[in-house]
Amino acid sequence: MNHILITGANGQLGNCLRDLAAEYQERYRFFYTDVEELDITDAAAIDRYVADNQIQIIINAAAYTAVDKAEDDVDMAYKLNRDAVRNLAEVSKAHDCLLVHISTDYVFSGESCHPYKEDDTPAPKSVYGASKLAGEQAVAEVGCRAIIIRTSWLYSEYGHNFVKTMLRLGDERKEVSVVCDQIGGPTYAGDLAQAIFLCLTSNLEKKGIQVYHFANEGVISWYDFAKAIMEISGKPCAVFPIFTGEYPAKAPRPAYSVFNLRKTKTELGISIPYWRDSLALIINKLLNK
Repeated sequence: MNHILITGANGQLGNCLRDLAAEYQERYRFFYTDVEELDITDAAAIDRYVADNQIQIIINAAAYTAVDKAEDDVDMAYKLNRDAVRNLAEVSKAHDCLLVHISTDYVFSGESCHPYKEDDTPAPKSVYGASKLAGEQAVAEVGCRAIIIRTSWLYSEYGHNFVKTMLRLGDERKEVSVVCDQIGGPTYAGDLAQAIFLCLTSNLEKKGIQVYHFANEGVISWYDFAKAIMEISGKPCAVFPIFTGEYPAKAPRPAYSVFNLRKTKTELGISIPYWRDSLALIINKLLNK
């Protein structure tokens, strides 16, 4: 039985990994930590935890994800998204663990007109994106066994996210305005969690670093996403399209965050759910709590 450490276990992805763990309890024993249980900026603490609990796989679901705040909080963004990742990679190499690290579409410029492949050249435009890319580079420099999964537009029934915000605004307002010129793919964290477990099955004995892209099937704008949330939930809130320039934000957002999912589907042998199907399931969960 492999021992798995999940960092950032109280976040969206961490909670979805917990939900799925029951399906894999015969194969894995899980250890859940967040900052209170394990400070991943402390390399010695990680080393002790891994040694004491005989960890063989680390899934790093922890990150600094406040995109706008990162523009001013540069040191903390890099501390969590680069330095802590390097710590995890070095401990993984020292103990021959497999590291699964979650990254983001923000490592790309968003200026492409073709879906991004895993080997396309990164060119982040924000501090958040640059710090996440630095984390990927730290893993490569250390040279541990690793899986890097880039994802986009993450949401779930947990924490703070776009879907939950739109549902709240749907109750509070008669109308909302949402950008229509940022294109990408929503990702339900539960679908990503399932893909991570499938990655483990396919990559447990592989050497080197494997990179995958994961989002739900389909390509939409944030405006389309908001419209679908209101329609599925039955909220009487009207949604109007605006352009990025009309919605000032401190950090630049990628205009185009579409992933090429071919490698993920072929190498892992999975069928990725359509974004609207996963969205409907989660909205029904949230409204029927």
